[in-house]
Amino acid sequence: MEDILRQLSVILRGMWLYRWWGLAAAWIVGPIAAATVYLLPDRYESSARVYVDTQSILKPLMSGLAVQPNVDQQINILSRTLISRPNVEKLIRMADLDLTVKTKEEREVLIASVTKALEIRVAGRDNLYTLAYTDTDAERAKRVVQSLVSMFVESGLGDKRKDSDTARKFIEEQIKSYEQKLEEAENRLKEFKLRNLSTVGSGGRDYFAKMTDASELLGQARLALREAENARDTLKRQLVGEEPMLLPDNPSSAVLSTVSVPELDGRIETQKKALDGLLQRFTEQHPDVVGARKMIAQLEAQKVQEIQARKKLAPVSGGSSLGSNPVFQQLKMSLAEAEANVASLKARVTEYESRVQSLNAASRMLPQIEAEFAQLNRDYDVNKRNYDQLVSRRESASMAVEMGATSGVADFRLIDPPTVPSKPAAPNRLLLMPAAGLAALLMGAAISFLISQIRPTFSDMNVLREVTGLAVLGSVSLLSDHDRMRNIRRGKIAFLGCLGALIGLFGAMTVWLMLARMA
Repeated sequence: MEDILRQLSVILRGMWLYRWWGLAAAWIVGPIAAATVYLLPDRYESSARVYVDTQSILKPLMSGLAVQPNVDQQINILSRTLISRPNVEKLIRMADLDLTVKTKEEREVLIASVTKALEIRVAGRDNLYTLAYTDTDAERAKRVVQSLVSMFVESGLGDKRKDSDTARKFIEEQIKSYEQKLEEAENRLKEFKLRNLSTVGSGGRDYFAKMTDASELLGQARLALREAENARDTLKRQLVGEEPMLLPDNPSSAVLSTVSVPELDGRIETQKKALDGLLQRFTEQHPDVVGARKMIAQLEAQKVQEIQARKKLAPVSGGSSLGSNPVFQQLKMSLAEAEANVASLKARVTEYESRVQSLNAASRMLPQIEAEFAQLNRDYDVNKRNYDQLVSRRESASMAVEMGATSGVADFRLIDPPTVPSKPAAPNRLLLMPAAGLAALLMGAAISFLISQIRPTFSDMNVLREVTGLAVLGSVSLLSDHDRMRNIRRGKIAFLGCLGALIGLFGAMTVWLMLARMA
């Protein structure tokens, strides 16, 4: 926490040194931002509320007898898809927005702007919709909303009867098609039973169970064989990389240095690193350096004794001066066991493959017959079930058409008609003006910070030492006299006055905008 506070203090000191640069940037950005906020064009929003009544007395009466569309869902989808390119183009023509459009590019820009300015808001679950449009011209905004309300009402469910007739015709065609499919399926099933009367229905599933078990055993055996082969190959690679012999009887110091004794090598390496650190600060005659060198020599001697002890324990072969490596012998034994395991698993895989081939040859004909019979039954059952459902839905669709013709499916009611807005809805200058002032101040602070990072200064000896990593021998202090202190106070007063003037400018403009809105 102290380091963070120290770094923050250094940053603030650097920014204070270049405060006039930041203030100048704030005075440049501030008036520009204020003028931009003031010159933004006013945008007027016209809106209308429409209520869609989807409740009908026939719904509970005809429940389960006639197909009843989800009117609430259809109205919801309509509200979400009303603002589409074809509808926007139609809306532009209805509201006469394209009178001044001459080129294709201008038309595309107009379509994009109208699509962005249109909005349909849903008020909870009450089927109450708010249609709104924002434009720089209040009269034009009202005209667009009127056209949008007309489109929303006309596009409701006016063509649902036509859709129902189309659906009923489609169902009739599908019923005829399924009648033909049923006849063909019944004929195929009859011919199949006459042709395979003696074999249909026999116990062919036992063959499939045996074949499945044999296939699983074969897969497991193959997996075990691959694992054993991988283990064998790993032992071969280890055996190639292992030396079969130990050290000679009288090894030299160069040979001993290449032999690894982990428990001593780590300590020797640690002492060497400590010795390097001591030599950077002291001479060869320093007691710590002499002690470190003695410790390294003792550890190396202990390492030589350990190697000699291990060499004596190794068995000697044929009177030779070299001893056999026990790790090499252990690897050879493991390799022999792995080879035997691989041979055993190969025999098992061969046996399982023979069983699978025998079962496959014995059960090839019977599964084909049963599969063909099951396919014929499945096709017939699917066609019969679809046929029955289509006949039932045809009657339900006919009743739905009559019900839709008897009573309206949805009733559109205009709750609040569109009006010409008297006050602009955007931009909110009372909010944007203080935001512009804050942005100007942040810009000034950012400029001061960037300059302090580009041209850093150090007012603390400790900070200079930490940043550069060099030894700081001392510092020279500046004694402030009365005149200097007075100049510093004047500079602070001038800076605070300029800063206050900028803040006061934005405050006065905000108050002026507030009074203008209230007038």
